[in-house]
Amino acid sequence: MSDGPFNQAVLIRGGTVVDATGKRVGDVLIRNGVVEAVGLDLDDAIAGAQVLDASGCIVGPGLVDLHSHLREPGREESETVETGARAAALGGYTAVVAMPNTDPPIDCAAVARQVFELGARATCEVAVAGAITVGRAGKLLAPLAEMADLGIRLFTDDGNGVQDARLMRRALEYASALGVTLAQHCEDSSLAAGGHMHEGEWSSRLGIPGQPGEAEELMVMRDLALSRLTRAPIHFLHLSTATSLQMVRVAKQGGARVTAEVAPHHFSLTDAAVASYDTVFKVNPPLRPPADVAAVKAALADGTADAIATDHAPHAQEDKEAPFDQAPPGMLGLETALALAVTELDLPIERLLALLSWQPAAIAGLAGRHGGPIVAGAAANLCVIDPEVTWVVDATRLASRSRNCPYAGRTLTGRVRHTVLRGEPVVIDGEAQR
Repeated sequence: MSDGPFNQAVLIRGGTVVDATGKRVGDVLIRNGVVEAVGLDLDDAIAGAQVLDASGCIVGPGLVDLHSHLREPGREESETVETGARAAALGGYTAVVAMPNTDPPIDCAAVARQVFELGARATCEVAVAGAITVGRAGKLLAPLAEMADLGIRLFTDDGNGVQDARLMRRALEYASALGVTLAQHCEDSSLAAGGHMHEGEWSSRLGIPGQPGEAEELMVMRDLALSRLTRAPIHFLHLSTATSLQMVRVAKQGGARVTAEVAPHHFSLTDAAVASYDTVFKVNPPLRPPADVAAVKAALADGTADAIATDHAPHAQEDKEAPFDQAPPGMLGLETALALAVTELDLPIERLLALLSWQPAAIAGLAGRHGGPIVAGAAANLCVIDPEVTWVVDATRLASRSRNCPYAGRTLTGRVRHTVLRGEPVVIDGEAQR
């Protein structure tokens, strides 16, 4: 796929348009990669246009994922930029942020350029997150400025939290001067060491060493203090405990420059799922007890959580078939996130799209191209959602190279019918077009 716009006219017909400005019935005419018109009197545009049926559907800005592991370079047996982007498009995403824990990690401009180049022909825009420290090792600051010059707006050592408070302070000061945002994987490694699930009732029953929720919460507390000290913004990745979210809630009320994301598995699964010893349920942060799941849902409802981010983490089958204490953490998320939100969260579609589209777009620095109002002149990065259709998750039919999906066999409500990237339909009637 080229970076240029798709030149054939496209008419999305019969849907309800939902964006940050509200909801209205109307067709959407797209030409040369941008929205040309929105309204009810566009029948004259049908001649020569590719018509996408949106009857009974929501037409929204494309979804934006703040947290995708596309594995390339280095882990292509699990995923590639191409396959991950295809999964994203099928899930309604027109942009994803690729995490830097690749091999080699994205800790310099050369590797970042490689990932940008791999994403140039993908079926969604592939933004790149750079590492905060060299090798994600937490010792020396990575060259943030040279990566920021490439357009990178988010930096994280995801998979590792930056353990050294003094180094994190320096990183926040440097990032603030560059106008970029640090995104923290909140985990005190000394407290979490040796844990493979949440420390609690189920870890005791199963005999699996656990990691306490406090391992996450201590770093949230520390970095809220460091953000206040440096006056730098900070974004928290995949928060999962009631206490973490309450700290963010209070900090926001006090005017802190903090945003936070939560992952679908943290509002749709509990640590009881690990009773099967199936490593598909091993994830980091781990699945939590029902009280934390309820707190995640509450944070999404009241605005404490700014975004739903998939933490899409594919792993090759042979890796996930290792014993529980040896298997890597992570699960697929791009093709199921929207449906899980519709199914599990009692929220209006406008709120769901805010969490999945325009709010993450703003955090990622992509708001100029993604998540904006659907009006004449806007970039035509859109998704069409059937909010009522039900479907059964079949892990063998997902676009990812990996199959570590914890929702196999589960019936979900809501699915993407069409996805349009730069004016080109890349998903039509639920089928990828390339």
